[in-house]
Amino acid sequence: MILKTFELNKIEDSAVFYLVYGNNEGLKTECINKILSKNDIKVFKYDEKQIRDEIETFYENILSNSLFESSKTIIINRASDKIFETIKDLVDRNLNNIRIIINAGILDTRSKLRSLFEKNKDLICIPTYPDNNNTLSKLATVFLRKEKISISQQNINLIVEKCGGDRNNLNNELNKIKDYSVEKKRITSAQILKLVNLSENYASSELIDNCLAKNINKTINILSENNYNNDECIIILRTFLSKAKRILKLAIEFEKNKDINKTINAAKPPIFWKDKDIIKIQLDKWKPTKIKELISSINDIELEIKNNYSNSILIISDFILEKSRS
Repeated sequence: MILKTFELNKIEDSAVFYLVYGNNEGLKTECINKILSKNDIKVFKYDEKQIRDEIETFYENILSNSLFESSKTIIINRASDKIFETIKDLVDRNLNNIRIIINAGILDTRSKLRSLFEKNKDLICIPTYPDNNNTLSKLATVFLRKEKISISQQNINLIVEKCGGDRNNLNNELNKIKDYSVEKKRITSAQILKLVNLSENYASSELIDNCLAKNINKTINILSENNYNNDECIIILRTFLSKAKRILKLAIEFEKNKDINKTINAAKPPIFWKDKDIIKIQLDKWKPTKIKELISSINDIELEIKNNYSNSILIISDFILEKSRS
């Protein structure tokens, strides 16, 4: 059964299986938190790969009844069709006193996992699509009004434009502004530009473009010529993620129409003429399945960098060089 994100209050407490999918990480997080808020019970988190590698342990946790746990919630992150058979088996078992939330990325219409949840009235399917700028602008305005921070609509629009349709990015930037404005309730445009990194970072953009085009020599030159610091690594990763998501969207469309020029010319937002040639090369190098794997690995690298900040430059450089060659 398909539900819109604003219909979560319609879900009965007896629901067992939830599929939350899409590329709006912020909205997915909000949906999962709303589901969890229905009951204060023990939560276990797994990655799909962890389940596949340790399937027996996973089933033991699912099926065991503990005196100390009358009910529990299982969250499966980074899920895909690779876990379909396991989920189908669990559905067929008619489980009680348990709730299973499947957090998946983009699932196309041919996805078996998506089809299972859409067609079964007892399973909850919640797609999350990118937020449009109008929605993000309203969310930003509500947040800033609540925090009594004065920012012009023009500056709100600047922040929103850089969030890539994901409220998680918006929340991150708004929280930076909140922290900065503890003693300042009015922030200048220059301060906002610095806080949310809105100034053009051409070197980062060029670096990622050449990595995605698998131009290893140019990628090495850019890494050598630019003296990146640890703080810039997250900016580079965000640039990487944003460009990878754009290529994924284009690659999926290209697979449908088989016309690269039509794909690029119909892209929204429009692709600048100066970027068209390198994007054609990128589309030739990357298929949708590989781009999805890349997006997942970018998220993994971000976690690794946050846990090992002092080695950020080495980690990101090795990652970029690896993707340039593979």
